[in-house]
Amino acid sequence: MSALHDLAELVGLQVEWEDAAGEAKRVSDDNLRRILAALGFPAASDEEISESFERARTDASRCEFASTRAGEALLLPAIGSAGAGELLLENGPTIALAVAKTPEGLRVPPIAEIGYHLLKGPNFTVRIAVAPERCLGVADLAKKPRAWGAAVQLPSLRDDNPRAFGDFGTLADTAKRFGEAGAEALAISPTHALFPADPSRYSPYAPSSRLFLNALFADLSLLGETLPPVDAGDLIDWEKAIPQRMAALRHAYEAHWSEVESRVMAYRDRKGEALERHAIYEALHAHFFADGAGGWQDWPDEYHDPSGEAVARFAKTHREDVNFHLFAQWLAAESLTAAQSAAREAGMSIGLIADLAVGMDGSGSHAWSAPGDLLTGLSVGAPPDLLGPEGQDWGLTTFSPAGLKRNGFAPFIETLRAALDHAGGIRIDHILGLNRLWVVPHGGSAADGAYLAYPLSDMLHILAIESHRANAVIIGEDLGTVPEGLRPKLEAWHVLGMRVLWFERDEDGDYVPPLDWHEQAVAMTGTHDVTTIAGWWQGRDIDWAVKLGRFSSAEAVSEACRDRASERTQIWSALVASGAASGAMPSPDDPGPVLDAALVHVGSSACELALVPLEDIAGQVEQPNIPGTTDEHPNWRRRMPATTAELLAQSDIAHRIEALDKSR
Repeated sequence: MSALHDLAELVGLQVEWEDAAGEAKRVSDDNLRRILAALGFPAASDEEISESFERARTDASRCEFASTRAGEALLLPAIGSAGAGELLLENGPTIALAVAKTPEGLRVPPIAEIGYHLLKGPNFTVRIAVAPERCLGVADLAKKPRAWGAAVQLPSLRDDNPRAFGDFGTLADTAKRFGEAGAEALAISPTHALFPADPSRYSPYAPSSRLFLNALFADLSLLGETLPPVDAGDLIDWEKAIPQRMAALRHAYEAHWSEVESRVMAYRDRKGEALERHAIYEALHAHFFADGAGGWQDWPDEYHDPSGEAVARFAKTHREDVNFHLFAQWLAAESLTAAQSAAREAGMSIGLIADLAVGMDGSGSHAWSAPGDLLTGLSVGAPPDLLGPEGQDWGLTTFSPAGLKRNGFAPFIETLRAALDHAGGIRIDHILGLNRLWVVPHGGSAADGAYLAYPLSDMLHILAIESHRANAVIIGEDLGTVPEGLRPKLEAWHVLGMRVLWFERDEDGDYVPPLDWHEQAVAMTGTHDVTTIAGWWQGRDIDWAVKLGRFSSAEAVSEACRDRASERTQIWSALVASGAASGAMPSPDDPGPVLDAALVHVGSSACELALVPLEDIAGQVEQPNIPGTTDEHPNWRRRMPATTAELLAQSDIAHRIEALDKSR
């Protein structure tokens, strides 16, 4: 291999990789140089490669963080001398221990205490994460060995008092209704902080920060405030709804600040500098957005440093605005806590399952507040495959592997805790990213990217610790091109995979019987990115593909329709074989029997948890999101046709839920 390739592999870039079709691929040298430069390792010349290699080797030899399971010995690299050491436990006491020298490195004897500790050797210091054997599973928490729940897009929920979009108050009522119907969990769309000053940025998967909440979801009724009813049609008009909700929040702040100030400031003190910086960012973003600026990169240079004098002056002179955003975060947190309490009081043993987006917008709060945590000059996405021949660039940044190690994984731990602070579980979007991520250099196409390795083992240890501390289950979205060997590693830590009806097929393309689905997983009829059952049965996804110009010819459309007719027969046969359906196959315009059977089919799976989207419970035809679209399809704008209480009271839906509950 060349020196360039040696450098790339030392840094964690995968020079050679295998695509979804099993074909061997290699990253071009030019693209390697661009990505290496973004990672801080210039490689434009032999001299730069040599210098970067030495620096990368020095970085790789450092060991400032290590992880192990409780009761297992830990092997560290040869970073110091053997001899007497001491372990400063997270909760205070210090334990004496002996560090032994071995041919492989330094051996630390087994540690029983779970947590994040500090090991001090004769001439080295290492922070050590000691994890339990595995993450908690559904059986550790649920009343039944095989639980079920619903999955909802939070803004789509309706309220008796028509609101522009669902919020945490609406969520609390939905959780109560499903809990009373026998559900143990309610999975929700991401609730991360977005950009409230910019109503065009409402995608829940492109947040400003994953450490804080979308303040628009705060439940004003907790302060005795009511929202004026709106004419809520089938689609959310975010351009109008966001400014209206922000105005209502500002009114609540002005009316109630004096009575809640001490509680807000106590909340700020608990959350620390990170929350204060986020509130300052929100105020700055609103201030400069009014003049046409987007993210922080468009602000005057003196405002790029959150610790700088210009930012301090702004925070002082705009203290009311900063306090307003602190208030909004406090109220959002109180509201989400109330929703989780409503879920638990209604009988849910797990309650809310939060959704952790794969990354965040590089122009947002986290990137401005703590740029050292994140990748710069790179965005994450997916390589070219059969579904996306050009590859995907999601336009997001995420944690830097080097930054995680340098900061003792504190950014990852804080992000997990933020997600689990008000929930009994978490779904990690694209959990493949804990192993490797496709990174794309800014200015290049998605095909110009490469896989960057992440410290999977350390992150799994941390997941197990945080699972137990939050008394929560961990779900990993493991769909797509899964690297060989990753699923067994996730399973060893009891991270639940996702098993979606449409994708559970054998090598011959036949549907796998639900009793043969993997037990350590979540069974689902679909996700927000795939067509609903009713939509698939009626061919609505084909209609959308035609509208979006995704067929090359009229013959291709006809072929897709013929294939769908055959696929309907195939899925109905699978539903009959599992005992979920019986009788003749219904017509394409009659999805009701298929809906009923699909829920029972998925419910009868061996998986320890079944989650069914509310769209499928209610028989909706349209899906929340079509990947690869922005304005071409109303993503994240669809409302449910009625309140959750009204939906669950309908006889066909009540029967459907009763059958699902019985199947579990």
